Amino acid sequence: METGMHAWTLIAASLVLMMTTPALALFYGGMSRSKSVLNMMMMSFSAVGIVGIIYVLWGWSMSYGEQDVALLFNNPFETFGLQGVGGASLIAVGFQMTFAIITAALISGAVADRLKFSAWVLFLPLWLTLSYFPLAHMVWGGGFLSDATNGLADLLGSAAPIDYAGGTVVHINAGVAGLVLAIILGKRLGFGKEPIKPHNLPLTMIGAGLLWFGWYGFNVGSIVIDTELDAAGQTAQFLSETSLVWLNTTVCAAAAVVGWMVVEKIRHGKATSLGAASGVVAGLVAITPACGSLSPVGSLALGVVTGALCALAVGLKYKFGYDDALDVVGVHLVGGLVGTVAIGLLATDGGLFYGDGVSLFVTQVAVALFAMLWSAVATLIVALIVKAVIGLRVDEETEIEGVDFAEHGETGYDFGASTGRGRGTLGTTSTKVKEGAGA
Repeated sequence: METGMHAWTLIAASLVLMMTTPALALFYGGMSRSKSVLNMMMMSFSAVGIVGIIYVLWGWSMSYGEQDVALLFNNPFETFGLQGVGGASLIAVGFQMTFAIITAALISGAVADRLKFSAWVLFLPLWLTLSYFPLAHMVWGGGFLSDATNGLADLLGSAAPIDYAGGTVVHINAGVAGLVLAIILGKRLGFGKEPIKPHNLPLTMIGAGLLWFGWYGFNVGSIVIDTELDAAGQTAQFLSETSLVWLNTTVCAAAAVVGWMVVEKIRHGKATSLGAASGVVAGLVAITPACGSLSPVGSLALGVVTGALCALAVGLKYKFGYDDALDVVGVHLVGGLVGTVAIGLLATDGGLFYGDGVSLFVTQVAVALFAMLWSAVATLIVALIVKAVIGLRVDEETEIEGVDFAEHGETGYDFGASTGRGRGTLGTTSTKVKEGAGA
């Protein structure tokens, strides 16, 4: 049983890594404009590189360990560079690393078309250190938002909080960070005045499908076996829990697609491919914290409600004037909040709708609010530091021409132009084009 669990966790970690590259890169890349598609995809790829390094150095140590600091984070030097961590524990390190990677990459959708790539590279390690690692410790590492003594639930005198796979740590955290960054950066040129449309919806739909597939690693891979059970009991628990989590994940996403498309049909007369792809992600976001606590019918209800609410929420940026380019707030923040709070209503053990009172609901609301506050303050601090050191936003000319060539010396598509800009060669025209031999 133990060997099988290790093998499954390695597979799950690989699935979650795929969620960032290529899944999220394709999803966001297709939603962006053609002149910034590579920059958008590079943000996901660079997140893998940067987060992978710092997670090994101090990310794991800050998130998990025995030297807790005020229930907020663990001593970053306890297992710095994974000193003293070995054997099967390295499987857990790898699995949790992929969660940190996807969380960081999610933020990039809010800042499309206008964030300096150098600012992104500096932002990531600072934000993970101040926001992600502490929240991971607080929720999963025995800190303030877990069932730890003197934690938030104890202070409120309410039920222990539930976050199966990252409603607070991943989605609320990334959603709030995206909102804060979008506000500080300001609107894109032409936002609200001219249409800014996705340039390649097939890429977005492929990305959404890959995200859905990878999400089984995200949710089903998060199972924690009760070590007090014997081998037969562990096997029974594994089969029962993973089956429920897989089914809940699937039906919630399916229902969210329908919920989103119904809202689109009512409001605009058409159900769109972008809406269907976004509905998939919204449903997956919502079920992430709740997948081990709900029944399949409860998951269906959560999906329909989340799809509808997120479809409405993506329009809030026009009402309130913040430019969340690829709807990180509307999908991840709103979806994460709905899923986290809905546990208090729909959980088969502790939910208000199952006759168990408001204790769990109060806890879930409080945890969600605390996570939002923590992420907002941490992101604001980091964004202001980066802005003061190297600046956040590209200049106006770069934004008009497109960040791909200015930031990376490449463009996403080559239509046979002889300028070199379409060839991904840092502006150098190829020999074949110079000689008239064709591209």
